Amino acid sequence: MKDGVECYEKLLQQGAKRLKGQERRLFMAEVTLKLCQGKARQAERRFGWGRETVAKGLHELQQGVRCLENFSARGRPRLEAKTPQLAEDIRAIVEPHTQADPELKSTRRYSNLSAGDVLEALQTQKGHARENLPSERTMRDILNRMNYRLKRIRKGKPLKKTPQTNAIFANVQAVKAEVKGADTLEISMDTKAKVNEGDYARGGKNPDRRGR
Repeated sequence: MKDGVECYEKLLQQGAKRLKGQERRLFMAEVTLKLCQGKARQAERRFGWGRETVAKGLHELQQGVRCLENFSARGRPRLEAKTPQLAEDIRAIVEPHTQADPELKSTRRYSNLSAGDVLEALQTQKGHARENLPSERTMRDILNRMNYRLKRIRKGKPLKKTPQTNAIFANVQAVKAEVKGADTLEISMDTKAKVNEGDYARGGKNPDRRGR
């Protein structure tokens, strides 16, 4: 008989684990009313449920109202939220080395400082002890949460120019000066347009016009 009772108790425990939120609390409350005389402490000893959760479920079941969950407040607080001074020091270090999104599509800011550079500056410039600072990987996560993205800043984009460019244009100008006369007509043509002309114009097919 005892084995049968323990089997049923395990089933009830497993059933509670499969539920979430209010449904789980109401299930615990109903079991507590039927098997534990409505006592949260007895349900805690028998099923291993938290008595505060059971008490909240009993209150919801009796009053017919739902208590709102605050899941965001659970867990360990983030380091930058727990130590506001650290967050201020990080901004003071990173801000002079940042720029806004060039396309203004987001509020994210780009910085050319690495997480290791920020950790070193926190020690040398702000006087933080190394043992009180996070690891380099955690610092990267903190910078991302603070809306900084680590990216090398390039102030100007170099023009793409081949070494033969000047020689090509000099040759064009020389030929133009040689043939140009008083009665010479000039024709302007866009040489960047694709023209299917010559031996290499295959029209999207093989040179022998056969399929593979």
